[in-house]
Amino acid sequence: MPIQQQHLQALSALEFKARQVVEGFLAGLHKSPFHGFSVEFAEHRAYNSGESTRHIDWKLFARTDKLFVKRYEEETNLRCELVLDCSSSMYFPDKDRVQGFNKVEFGVHAAAAFIQLLRKQRDAVGLTIFSDAVKVAERARSNATHLRHLMDHLETVLASTAPARGQGTRLVKALHDIAQRAHRRSLVVILSDMLDGTDEEDAIFDALQHLRFNKHDIILFHVVDRKHELELDLQDRPYTFVDVETGQEVKAHPAEVREAYRAAMEARWHRLKLKCGQYRIDLVEADIHAGFEPILMQFLNKRSRMY
Repeated sequence: MPIQQQHLQALSALEFKARQVVEGFLAGLHKSPFHGFSVEFAEHRAYNSGESTRHIDWKLFARTDKLFVKRYEEETNLRCELVLDCSSSMYFPDKDRVQGFNKVEFGVHAAAAFIQLLRKQRDAVGLTIFSDAVKVAERARSNATHLRHLMDHLETVLASTAPARGQGTRLVKALHDIAQRAHRRSLVVILSDMLDGTDEEDAIFDALQHLRFNKHDIILFHVVDRKHELELDLQDRPYTFVDVETGQEVKAHPAEVREAYRAAMEARWHRLKLKCGQYRIDLVEADIHAGFEPILMQFLNKRSRMY
């Protein structure tokens, strides 16, 4: 459904963009052979014989010749916990040097789009935002005031600057906190570059295992700048590389280290993929240059498998 003109002034810039992204994506689904997600009946359920006819959508019946009942708040059928990394490494690339989104902006807009999709389904949404500490921890709810509050938190991230270098990331703690706090059988959606400022990969995997042990379904969007972070596609000149999590500096020429660097990044991705496969966690690369359609499709595929 197009956004009505009279509602535009009530929307923030972020919410407006998120709705545009979602409406465009759903319009594309109507024209595609993809049938894993019901767009038209997102806010309805099938009528059960014998129940009251009070809430039947007769307009929809006239179009489809089938009986559907409008859903209401108490019929929320999924709880989703969004987990957003806003540590210093997520502010790469530097906004002064590139056009388009950096990683944290991509993550914020993706989270906002997920909220819009979940709103259409009348699902409950929670939000955790972390960097060197857990900054936001909102429990899952489905009312409009709560969803507006979540958008406010995301807008605060957009307006913020990168945390000071060397503070590290509390990714492991954030994941353990979610595992204990989240409602049982929630969908946990993580938007992170998975850089913890340490070499403790085992601790990250233990935290992911904790989420699965508590019966949560997980989809991990590995937010990356593929061109620069994975392929080291840089100009042919010396650089000073700065670890934005620890502040450590290394001087190197891309041509001299590219092959070894790519091999190391590929090995890291392979380890992450193996562990996610072992724990039955959906791992999705979220390249900031690839747009939102691939991750929205993966998100809806995951949701449709759950309900």
